[in-house]
Amino acid sequence: MSASSRGAALLRSQQRSICLQCRTQARLAPVFSNVAPRRFYSAEATTTPAAASTTTTPPPPPPVNPPVTTSTGTSTSSQIYRIKSGVILTRPPLLTRDLTPFEESFYFYQKRLNERLTAPFRKDYYFKKDTAADLDWRIKLKERHGVPAKDIGRYNPRGRMAWNDELLVASQTSSRAQTVEKLLADAEMRVSEDGEEIPAEDRVPVEKPMPRRTEADEKNDVKRLDRALDRTLYLVVKKKAEKEGEEAKWVFPTGVVPTEEGLHETAARILAESAGVNMNTWIVGRVPVAHHVVRPVFGQKDGALLKKGEKIFFLKGRIMAGQADLKDNLHDLVDFKWLTQEELRSTLAEEYFQSVKGMFAER
Repeated sequence: MSASSRGAALLRSQQRSICLQCRTQARLAPVFSNVAPRRFYSAEATTTPAAASTTTTPPPPPPVNPPVTTSTGTSTSSQIYRIKSGVILTRPPLLTRDLTPFEESFYFYQKRLNERLTAPFRKDYYFKKDTAADLDWRIKLKERHGVPAKDIGRYNPRGRMAWNDELLVASQTSSRAQTVEKLLADAEMRVSEDGEEIPAEDRVPVEKPMPRRTEADEKNDVKRLDRALDRTLYLVVKKKAEKEGEEAKWVFPTGVVPTEEGLHETAARILAESAGVNMNTWIVGRVPVAHHVVRPVFGQKDGALLKKGEKIFFLKGRIMAGQADLKDNLHDLVDFKWLTQEELRSTLAEEYFQSVKGMFAER
């Protein structure tokens, strides 16, 4: 039979061919007759009369200004508390911390172990033979008893005693001071450009690194930022006493939050009004990092409110340049300090310190 004959016979037949998806839908139609038909996003939404009749009317929206009910004899939180925003301004550490004796010994052991496991030092790759640099290397290598490394002490990683790479107890070979001294001595040139050895009195000394303790550390000047370089410093200010006979307290810069400002906006404004504008600072985020509550004071007889309480939300700030200046400040501040965490414990009030200690850095 030709193709045209087969096509004509198919058209004349009463049976219709349907795809597998349509056949499955026809079989499952009685089961899901109560299920709403599925509509694709591209299809137009249509509402059947049955569906429209079963649709419930949405409840009316609540009034814009609902009635306020108050009871006499009770006070809301806004009436007895003032909301304040403060900033904990910090100077991050500028140096890494000092290593413990165990850490110094551990890193020193790693250096000796590295010398044992790595390939031998190839002098010919770095120094041309019989040059001034080559002669200088030979002199220093002889002083180190043939050890190429400069800061691992008298230890031969290729000899028969290479296994003995541990330090004795109380040994100062791994201390930072002795390591720096060895490196500085090795950095001095021993041979001139003409290939002649330079006498000890004519050698040019290498400039030593700056000490970790500054002049401000020696004088304990708590107003300077170049102190405690391996610690975080926090700015605290001393506010004038409200009444005569009261002692002035050390606090972080704080102020009342007006209705039109957010906490971060108030913190930035209070910092400028308290410590001046000669600082390059920024507020880290808009979420408070600490919270302190001062309870209100009520009368003992009639329970009348004598003094409002305070809810202070502290935000974290960073200083990158500049210095605090209390001249012409708007918050009756008389003094300021840059203190470490341990110094804050002895300066701030105990309850005040307990409220903010959770945000302090590890060091």
